Amino acid sequence: MEELEGKVAVITGAASGIGLGMATRFAEAGMKVVMADIEQPVLDKAVATLRDAEHEVFGVVADVSHPESVEELAREAVREYGAVHVLCNNAGVSTGAIGAAGGPIWELPQEDWDWVYGINFWGVLHGLRAFVPLMLEQGGECHIVNTASIAGFTPGGSIYGSTKKGVVALSETLVEQLEVAAAPIGVTVLCPSFVRTEIATASRNRTGEFKDTLDGDEVPEESRAWAEMLKAAVRDGQDPLDIGDMVVNAIKQNRFYQFTDHMIDETIEMRPGYVLAGTPPTPSKEILRMRSQMIGEAE
Repeated sequence: MEELEGKVAVITGAASGIGLGMATRFAEAGMKVVMADIEQPVLDKAVATLRDAEHEVFGVVADVSHPESVEELAREAVREYGAVHVLCNNAGVSTGAIGAAGGPIWELPQEDWDWVYGINFWGVLHGLRAFVPLMLEQGGECHIVNTASIAGFTPGGSIYGSTKKGVVALSETLVEQLEVAAAPIGVTVLCPSFVRTEIATASRNRTGEFKDTLDGDEVPEESRAWAEMLKAAVRDGQDPLDIGDMVVNAIKQNRFYQFTDHMIDETIEMRPGYVLAGTPPTPSKEILRMRSQMIGEAE
């Protein structure tokens, strides 16, 4: 899909971070952008900023964990712009202090699993169910970008990592089935490392059935330290606008796997060896160095 000007993009989690980076670069490329997010005040501000720069953007409040909300997003996009050519299933969250420390998966609260899976995995699937039939019906070249993470390729990762591995598998299934159907829809699975986003404070949006089960005073000290480490890593991470540039290029080149740096190259190269040997996953030197640094800062 080499020509983006005049095309329509829908982005979830678009009010900040990677989503806003993509929205900005898409708009600068001459696209019409539907920006979806669960946080209305932040979304309104982001939409206003892009409109002030004379870009054609439209905001929709949506909760991707609910299929009916994503279906309404699709209807809103078509009502506003008449078609959808690019879909970015980008909304994502991570649990707060408990999730940041990992913790035994058999001890993590059901509410944590439900919340993170509801957005990170089911949110992507809801997007595919709502938009792929629309794209197939309208015809012409389209592209889907599913935001996973390097956690989709590294050992461990607790709840977050398991959802991102699911997004990678879902994307691999999607691209295969679209090829079998001879559909002119490209697919990219975006696997960022640390990027300057708000994911370290994503629990601010936990309400209702997904409300945190622990209050601040009940969170273990080790978990607090790991959470602060995550915030620092994200704060010092890549610029979301640079990720937006990578996504634009991935769409134009129909690139499937899109990493944002070479942090886990060794981990990926090692994987076939331990799979064929039947041994447990072995973290690369880079991953071990990161974990060692995290533990040292936590102590």
